[in-house]
Amino acid sequence: MSGKDKPRRPSAVLPWQVLEQKDTYRDEWLALRSDSVRLPNGRVLSPFHVIELADWVNVIAVTHDRNVLLVEEYRHGAGRTVFELPSGTVAGPGESPRAAMQRELLEETGFASEHWFDIGSFFANPARQTNRVHSFVALDARKVAAPTLDDGEDILTHEIPWDAFAAELRDGSLELQGFHLGCLWLLQCYARRTGEPRLAALLG
Repeated sequence: MSGKDKPRRPSAVLPWQVLEQKDTYRDEWLALRSDSVRLPNGRVLSPFHVIELADWVNVIAVTHDRNVLLVEEYRHGAGRTVFELPSGTVAGPGESPRAAMQRELLEETGFASEHWFDIGSFFANPARQTNRVHSFVALDARKVAAPTLDDGEDILTHEIPWDAFAAELRDGSLELQGFHLGCLWLLQCYARRTGEPRLAALLG
């Protein structure tokens, strides 16, 4: 079930009225849209900038021997090298989030899996961005090919024992970005809601 299909908690807060929209910047990566909006109290904000982005995907990929796959990559926005779950971007309306994540996992790490779970999605930053983050678990991941990296990618793949991974998160020696911590939270919720034994085993 996608985020759009899930029942939502009722809200008494009214949406803003869009008076005008115009593109300020657009390329293959993002679009900056400048809106004029009227708030329920009558105040007009102009411009209110919105960033249009493709949906993002991330995966907790675990091998048969309970190693979780992490990728190590320099991220220029942060100005540092970071460890992350394999992740990426939905290529377009013809690609489903799961297909996008399967493609990204193979491209980034050379790993594939036949056991996928769609564990949920959430908005990346609903204040300014239009996109959602779709999260998955892939079990029994195995190396099937060499990575095929884009020109701007320099990625190392690490296989970390699950218990060590969890311990490093708890003691702070491993720092993951917020979206990937959200993916781990969705894993807990999904495992408890469905009772899926293979996922529950990861939680101990």
